[in-house]
Amino acid sequence: MNMKVTVIIEKDEFGYYAYCPELKGCHTQGDTLDEVLKNIKEAVELYLETLDEEEKRILLNKEILTTSLEVKVA
Repeated sequence: MNMKVTVIIEKDEFGYYAYCPELKGCHTQGDTLDEVLKNIKEAVELYLETLDEEEKRILLNKEILTTSLEVKVA
């Protein structure tokens, strides 16, 4: 069964950092975008293996919205 999760990826001077807000503590890093995507997919799959069906249903039915805002900087 395939499921979709939200993944947030941040880039800084050290590389990439990715996490899944639905799954507390599920995060990883990588030197490249490809590496961090591979790593977070593996981390999510391993995390989900530790959950029972009810836990998966609860966590994966959260509504998470993402957006960008333009703000004025003084």
